[in-house]
Amino acid sequence: MDILSTTFTHAFPPAHPAPGPALWLVFSKDGLLIRGAEGQSSLHRGGSSTVEALCLRAPLYLGTLGSIPCLAADFDPDLDVPEGWVVRSLRSLYGELSEAEYTLAGYAQQMLYWRRTSGFCPVCGHHTEPRDGDWGRLCPECGHIAYPHVTPATLILVHDGPRLLLAHKPGWGNRYSILAGFVESGESLEECVRRETMEETGLKLTDLAYVGSQPWPYPHQLMLGFTARYAGGDIQVDGVELDHAEWFTVENLPELPPPVSLSRTMIDEWITRQLAISASAQLQIGLLPSPMSA
Repeated sequence: MDILSTTFTHAFPPAHPAPGPALWLVFSKDGLLIRGAEGQSSLHRGGSSTVEALCLRAPLYLGTLGSIPCLAADFDPDLDVPEGWVVRSLRSLYGELSEAEYTLAGYAQQMLYWRRTSGFCPVCGHHTEPRDGDWGRLCPECGHIAYPHVTPATLILVHDGPRLLLAHKPGWGNRYSILAGFVESGESLEECVRRETMEETGLKLTDLAYVGSQPWPYPHQLMLGFTARYAGGDIQVDGVELDHAEWFTVENLPELPPPVSLSRTMIDEWITRQLAISASAQLQIGLLPSPMSA
């Protein structure tokens, strides 16, 4: 079966995988164990006996990719990485794994993080127990129930006609991106967009529009993208989150985020719109030949 064209179906505890070959996602502290050389990477697909010997704990059954059971586990740090395997960061595997596999790997990383960090009750410190039917953890001592964390954060593409606002964070090298910030308690997404933009750049916004979302497993964020039109103010970076921000045009864009990110998708869509506007304007004033005369 071609797993490149299949979709992932979630399973929830206490489900168990069907016997037979499975797709394995084994994570070490630094990344995902992958078979094959760079550019030809693949997840391990096969029986369980060889892979289970590498795992620190019993694997988590996540669901199926097509009809293939998918199992996630933590690599035993006391073992050496077996011959033929390498450890790769999830970000570096974008474009080498299929879209379905890459999305699955992000989900696996988040669920393993949840298992590693939810063994004790945050209220009383007692050991927690798994709940039937979902990924929640129950404290038998005080009754507190916790669920896997999802941390919402906004991405904000600020535009002003042919200008795009891009910002730089310390440690990013030459790379610039759109604005971003975590949603605070009691705050709507739109309020977060306006607050983060004002705090980080001193700019006012109007015409907010939701674009889309992306799970971002570093370790458990959900990125929610918005576009907004510049409504006033002068750029004044906060000097903490950002050390520089500037207006750019299509002609002078700096180094941008990698294609894996929703921020890059939003920037690329803005570039496409600007190029279309520019081509239309040139057509109207006769700088480009009309399609009818071609």
